Amino acid sequence: MRNYRNLDVWKKVLEILKKIYKISDKFPEKEKYGLTSQITRAVVSILSNIAEGSGRNSNPQMINFLSISKGSAYEVEAQLIIAFELAYISEAELNECIAN
Repeated sequence: MRNYRNLDVWKKVLEILKKIYKISDKFPEKEKYGLTSQITRAVVSILSNIAEGSGRNSNPQMINFLSISKGSAYEVEAQLIIAFELAYISEAELNECIAN
């Protein structure tokens, strides 16, 4: 079993999560149950799957959960692009989140 809190990837995603929560707070109220909810759930899913995979007993299981996390990361990226296209976030905010 690995300690997920010591993994560099987990620490990096935690920082991105904080940025996304801050950014999504600025989304319009009409997005509360739409894009805001979707993007925050997806970024939480990344961290959750890294943690869950770390608790598994084999490397193939860990790799599976990392794969799921990667899918959620692409989901977050797509949602950030949507937020940019809808003018909810600036290009600088978009790049700050997806450059990591």
